[in-house]
Amino acid sequence: MSAAVDPAEAAAGINGATAAGSARQHGDTCDQAVLLNPFLPFSTAKVLSLKATVLLLLTLLIKARVQIVAGSAIGIFLLLLQTLVFLAISGGLVLAAGGAAIYAKQRRRTAAD
Repeated sequence: MSAAVDPAEAAAGINGATAAGSARQHGDTCDQAVLLNPFLPFSTAKVLSLKATVLLLLTLLIKARVQIVAGSAIGIFLLLLQTLVFLAISGGLVLAAGGAAIYAKQRRRTAAD
C-alpha cells in the first residue's frame, strides 16, 4: 500500500518527477469522502414532474385566457345582436306608427270630402 501524500508535496512534485495530477490520478491524495445524495435517482423524476406540472398549469392558464376572450367575444356579439334587434324593432314600430298616422289622416281627408 502506498502512504498518503501531503497535498503540498504532491503539488510541488515528489523528486521532481511526480506532478499533482499524477498523484491524484493514482489515488494518492487525502480527499474527503464525497457524500452521495440518496435521492439522486428521484431528482430526475422530480424535475420532470415539475416540468409537467408547469406545462399543465400553463396550458390551463392559456385555456382560461382563451375562454375569457372567447366569452367576451360571444358576449360582445350577443350585445351587438341585441342592440341591432332593438333598433330594428323600434324602427319597425316607428314605421308602423307613421304609416298608421298617414292612413288615419288620409281616411279623415276622404271622410271630410
